[in-house]
Amino acid sequence: MDPMVTSRWLREKCELPTTFADELTLWGPHAADGRVPSLTEAQAYCRRLATTHYENFPVVSWLLPRRLHQHFYNVYAYCRWADDLGDETGDAARSLELLGWWRAQLADCYAGQPRHPVFVALWPTIREFAIPQQPFSDLVSAFEQDQTVHEYETFEQLVDYCRRSANPVGRLVLSLCRQANDRNFGWSDSICTGLQLANFWQDVARDLDIGRIYLPQEDLRRVGYSPDDLRGRRTTPAFLELMKFEVDRARQWLSPWQDASLPELAPFPLRLQVDVELFARGGERILDRIAAIEYRVWDKRPVVTKKDVVGLFLGCLGRALKRKFRGRKRR
Repeated sequence: MDPMVTSRWLREKCELPTTFADELTLWGPHAADGRVPSLTEAQAYCRRLATTHYENFPVVSWLLPRRLHQHFYNVYAYCRWADDLGDETGDAARSLELLGWWRAQLADCYAGQPRHPVFVALWPTIREFAIPQQPFSDLVSAFEQDQTVHEYETFEQLVDYCRRSANPVGRLVLSLCRQANDRNFGWSDSICTGLQLANFWQDVARDLDIGRIYLPQEDLRRVGYSPDDLRGRRTTPAFLELMKFEVDRARQWLSPWQDASLPELAPFPLRLQVDVELFARGGERILDRIAAIEYRVWDKRPVVTKKDVVGLFLGCLGRALKRKFRGRKRR
């Protein structure tokens, strides 16, 4: 391929910031340019997606081994596209149609025929780390559910949603760390559900803005918080009681990290131990921030600050070094 053509394509398709509507025009089901990108072009595209979106924590920290950076970018790009197909179109029927197209693209990828840049980049990652299709499919299932289910009657229904919207991410990370096994899936699923719940309680107001209510209806009735109270975003004693209950329940899902020794992380390389624990303890810090504002999430959105991240990092690094020292002493 002509290097000048590739360079121009990279600038036009991969490197320029775009809205998601632009992304759909370029790479959606009716894209005018049907050329399948090269692996280099596709990787550049995923890298751009992963490094230009804000999250509570960076997608790839400087601690992560460089050899894994591109693989994390590729997985993140898949998740980003699936999420945006569900949230950014403004039309549930259109989102369902596009998510169905994305599911078909996933099937083509696993059949060895990737065409979209995300899947062109992701296919070598899938093969190198022997990643099963299920976690990717589960994510699409969760985003499809978002189009038709806007509130949850029971906490068990909400946990089932987390099983498909959050837990697959942890399983994908374990695959990239070559630590995918049933024992690790147990604590990873618990952590991911807890982190998802923490995000829900952080964003009660934002979710209501888009018509989604993750507070279980059975809990709202139990404390006597009426639909009118919810729509009016009233901070009542019943609401504060409810938020404290939900925060405490989320902490139980995050409880594996209350063991400072965290023996489950011992097989991971030291830098990955820090990265994985830093991500997980961010959920605890979100809950701490909700408690610090006395659960008044209608009035103020609790956020994790840069100071929080520095403190979490130092704590995670210290614990990782202790695990490493203890492992050497045993040997």
